[in-house]
Amino acid sequence: MLFTFSAQMDTMETTMKRHKRRSSAAPAVAAKRIAVDFPKQLLDQAERATRELAINRSELIRLAVEQFVESLHRAKLEQELAEGYQANARLDRTIADEFASVDYDTF
Repeated sequence: MLFTFSAQMDTMETTMKRHKRRSSAAPAVAAKRIAVDFPKQLLDQAERATRELAINRSELIRLAVEQFVESLHRAKLEQELAEGYQANARLDRTIADEFASVDYDTF
């Protein structure tokens, strides 16, 4: 998936706003600490992003994972919708073919 930088920032800002709303209203959730290895260049980019967004690394990673999981969910939903549209298109064509010989003047 390719996104423009501004679209990524818009999505990240939307995700951050939604996360802040949830975290301020929701009770504390148990957290589990993990270790993540980053190539140096990616870590440098992440550090720049944390400074620009005024958040810490953990928050950046949580937001990125949340956004990624949401995009997977969205892609799955889009695939299911496309399959449904295709199935309905076949049915619609069948129905149209069945009624193709109907004289429209009788309606």
